[in-house]
Amino acid sequence: MPTECNSDLFGFARVEGRAVVASFDGGAITSDAGALLLGATDRAIGLVDRFASCFSDSRSAVLIEHDVRTLVGQRVFCLALGYEDLNDHDTLRHDPMMAVLAGKLAARRRDCAPVAGKSTLNRLELGRPEPSRYHKIGHDGSAIEGLLVDLFLEAHAKAPKQITLDLDATDDPLHGNQEGRFFHAHYGGYCYLPLYVFCGRHLLVARLRPSNIDAASGSVAEMARVVGQIRRRWPRVRILLRADSGFCRDDLMAWCEANRVDYLFGLARNARLVALISYELAAAQEESERTGKPARRFRDFTWSTLKSWSRARRVVAKAEWTQGEANPRFVVTSLGAGEAETRPLYEDLYCARGEMENRIKECQLDLFADRTSTATLRANQLRLWFASMAYTLITAMRRIGLRHTQFAKATCGSIRLKLLKIGALVTVSVRRVRIAMASGYPYAYEFGLARAFLAAAVR
Repeated sequence: MPTECNSDLFGFARVEGRAVVASFDGGAITSDAGALLLGATDRAIGLVDRFASCFSDSRSAVLIEHDVRTLVGQRVFCLALGYEDLNDHDTLRHDPMMAVLAGKLAARRRDCAPVAGKSTLNRLELGRPEPSRYHKIGHDGSAIEGLLVDLFLEAHAKAPKQITLDLDATDDPLHGNQEGRFFHAHYGGYCYLPLYVFCGRHLLVARLRPSNIDAASGSVAEMARVVGQIRRRWPRVRILLRADSGFCRDDLMAWCEANRVDYLFGLARNARLVALISYELAAAQEESERTGKPARRFRDFTWSTLKSWSRARRVVAKAEWTQGEANPRFVVTSLGAGEAETRPLYEDLYCARGEMENRIKECQLDLFADRTSTATLRANQLRLWFASMAYTLITAMRRIGLRHTQFAKATCGSIRLKLLKIGALVTVSVRRVRIAMASGYPYAYEFGLARAFLAAAVR
């Protein structure tokens, strides 16, 4: 209830005899002061400028208030800060931190804010590859895809001897009548089926696809593009593709064999495969029943399908008995027995593939890569790329600025919560922009360390 002395104050319960009052008169305050680190990261890797260069703008320069770089940067920064919807930008365009990130403290026109609102950003996302009368901003999808790989390559000071590329497909649930919407029986709903490729924490491919296709559909073309781009920079690097059984397809394996690329894929079990490891399963069962614990055996053999494979390949089998039943698993690989023994190949190399699923969760849960609610597949693909760039920006911040802190392996969501969401008073004078952050902020040391590392990394 209002206090007796001022109707603009809100009164609350007294504390130690003192009145507690609140009002909306604090001035220019932001809750996202940590976004300064995002800006510093962008200056270190040049993401926003290079991403903006993938767009073409046919608007009249004398009539526009917000250029493409401002629009692209605003969308990427706000996704990283946790603002998933374009509606949020009608409020965010007045946030002083957004103006600082855009490098534009005031608009030229009195009726505009320093950054754009939802309508302008919506026209950006709905743009076509080629600008038209009603869609003035276009984008080059091939350039955006190439930029993701370039940013991965530039993250390394020198060429590594070997890299592992993880492939996976996941569901992107749909709740409308979007273009390319199909029912997927495995996921039990209508969805897209995007293809992701990661190398460790680095995102190289985020390809949106309809769900009425095989999980491995298009993977040969994607790998040819990505591997070709990598080898132009690192001609001697050894590359291993790793994926689950959804990518165990003869055309992909044959492409790997023809292009000096190793592979390690899960292999769906069948009666023929299980019969080959009957002795190992029996031994595992006997040990498990004797010890009361799960038991496993491994076997290495050469195998081929009756029709679908063009040649015989090395298969490693895990014969496991756990919880009173058999749990056989199989993988197929181009790696020889001298390069990887059976147990390490499966337990250490193949099972590490599961870490990629955590990266996909970061993209979808923390950075809203699954918010594909526009009508066209093209526009939803652009949304996915915006989320991918936000993920890449935070990954670079984690790699460069947070490498010697407790947040070196933190998720994007944890980094946002603890390092980006900082309350601050923003004061703009003739000589400087002062951002006075909360005195009680608990991670001030990590923030300062990150700022120093990112400043040193600016080219």
